[in-house]
Amino acid sequence: MTSGEKSALLQRGLRFALTGLFVTALHALVAVLFINFIAAQPPLANGVAFAVATVVSYVINTTWSFSARLHGRTLRRFLLVSTGGFFLAMFVAWAAQIAGLPYLLGIVAVALTIPAFTFVLHNFWTYR
Repeated sequence: MTSGEKSALLQRGLRFALTGLFVTALHALVAVLFINFIAAQPPLANGVAFAVATVVSYVINTTWSFSARLHGRTLRRFLLVSTGGFFLAMFVAWAAQIAGLPYLLGIVAVALTIPAFTFVLHNFWTYR
């Protein structure tokens, strides 16, 4: 890998991380607003917030993090990777629980695993 390729990969990774922080905050905001102004139903609120955050994440990551065009092919791949990340998060949390770890360590494991997993797949599959 050349230094230019390494620099581009680092830039994509940094942009991906910043987008993730923004989208996480957006998810929380949408959920809180939904609960306070629409319906006091946290599971429904989080479902709506997840959908909003996923769409915004796709748009920002496609156009900014990976400098690609919005396209049906990348959308399908993005959604597949997001679904895989969801199931991996559930598995990692389950494995931590089965191992008898405190739930906070399970959350930390999810927070460290899922962004890396999704970035690698997006970088080498979704946007290639």
